[in-house]
Amino acid sequence: MRIRSRRSFLKAGVAALGGVGSFHWLRTRRHDDGVPWPLRRVLETNEQLAREYFSASHLAPTFPESMVSPPRENGGEGLSRDFDIRSWTLKVVSSVHSRRLELTLDDIKRLPRVEMVTELHCIEGWSQVVHWTGARLSNLVAEAGSDARYVGMETPDGGYYVGLDIASAVHPQTLLCYEMNGRELTPEHGAPLRLATPVKYGIKNIKRIGTVHFTNTRPPDFWAERGHDWYAGL
Repeated sequence: MRIRSRRSFLKAGVAALGGVGSFHWLRTRRHDDGVPWPLRRVLETNEQLAREYFSASHLAPTFPESMVSPPRENGGEGLSRDFDIRSWTLKVVSSVHSRRLELTLDDIKRLPRVEMVTELHCIEGWSQVVHWTGARLSNLVAEAGSDARYVGMETPDGGYYVGLDIASAVHPQTLLCYEMNGRELTPEHGAPLRLATPVKYGIKNIKRIGTVHFTNTRPPDFWAERGHDWYAGL
């Protein structure tokens, strides 16, 4: 019994030392876009698998209105307090066609209205069912982003930004939303306009969109620069 205990202790000690050594090795590797390169390779593999699974015909599940819950507040990056909603406009820029548009919220609301009740998944592990109302992002792609490979979005203060591949941007459930659970967006939930896309984790659902940029170069992404998967697909 004593010998077995000592052996178990030694095995546990060796495993712990191996873990410490591996962590030290990983931590000292050169960084690639904000994280050690071995982790970046893992994230790239995850992205490739998600891309293979993705399809425009693959829709996220929808739910009955009875399952909608009060919206949870989470993530304040890019939501500066000195924002004046009365002067807000959405700036649309295409570096592919050298085109610029400036849209008001009324312009967005004149686009075909779409409603969906889907689940918002947070990378922290929680989720909730939300009733979204808005217009499909594909409307803007058709207007200014045709032939672009990517879409970048940024808050007016530049504090938060995301990148989407064009296939995800034109997915029928990717919306520019101005209502949440039957009411206009509140400041903490991204008023006047935010993204809702249930085929991505919540980190891609940018609040308070200020600029939409169509490009053929992969845009920067706030959380990808901090060690998360750029694609962030579900």
